[in-house]
Amino acid sequence: MTGLNDDSAQYLISTVSKRSGVKSDLVRAWERRYQAVTPSRTAGGHRVYTDQDIARLKLLNQATSNGHSISQIAQFSLDDLKNLLKNESGAISQTLNGNTPSASDRAHLAEDYVEKCYAAVLAFDARTLESHFENAIVELGSEAFIEHLLTPLLTRIGERWKTGELRPVHEHMTSSVIRSLTYILRNNNPCSADAPRMIVSTPIGQLHELGALLAAIMAELSGWQVTYLGANLPAEEIAAGVKYTNARALTISLSFATDDHVVPKELRRLKKLIGNKVALIVGGKAAGHYQAVLNEVGVLNIQNYEHFRQILDQLAANRVEQKADNV
Repeated sequence: MTGLNDDSAQYLISTVSKRSGVKSDLVRAWERRYQAVTPSRTAGGHRVYTDQDIARLKLLNQATSNGHSISQIAQFSLDDLKNLLKNESGAISQTLNGNTPSASDRAHLAEDYVEKCYAAVLAFDARTLESHFENAIVELGSEAFIEHLLTPLLTRIGERWKTGELRPVHEHMTSSVIRSLTYILRNNNPCSADAPRMIVSTPIGQLHELGALLAAIMAELSGWQVTYLGANLPAEEIAAGVKYTNARALTISLSFATDDHVVPKELRRLKKLIGNKVALIVGGKAAGHYQAVLNEVGVLNIQNYEHFRQILDQLAANRVEQKADNV
């Protein structure tokens, strides 16, 4: 562990993150919750780390990727961590070679995590749920975490809430934990200055923002420069965001179905304000309720996350072609 007067402490957290493969926010989380590393502080209050800290984080990252819980191994010595990995056939060489779990392996891992996370929700244990989420993000990666863990988990929570096994407070607790971890899920790598731009929001009356937030993260991971506006905004304000950022696409999440005319009115207004040059993308669990107006307005209707990625890739490709034609 790093001492207060350790002269070898010389690396800022951005460098530590790049060398260890652990995102900066996750380094802080492991430090705060499990004392995995104990950095020194500069006179200005900045954390500084040693080569040994980087080595520890690299090994911890490998071990959590192999399924170990950070809470159980955070205090292991370097030798203990090395022995742990050596005893697992091919673990170190696989990590060094940059191999990642297959899609099938990730699906099975995600299913296991869904069961563990649901048990934590049922027990109303936010701390354990957060720990499972953190480990799953490291092990699965952000996209697989959202698509194969969060989506089925939230679906199950919604179903069990309707049957009375869970209360609304369970759903709120889960959503709060997810929001607290979005800093880890987001793409820490700066996108290209020339990346296509997107606005993400929800219209008036749509107060649940989790679907929009996750869509924003998925778009970032697909290489888009995303401006997230939050929930419950009038069409004029959302359209202003599109104009100010010169966005190529606008993604709207609809999570709550109502029989009033607010959402259809806002969607029609949005389409009129942004015009045909900006793609209007709509998704969310309540999107099907508004299918008639979606067809009328002519939106790109998200079927699932894979479909969303395909839409984004196609829009990006079209943009490149248009720029080439204008040269």
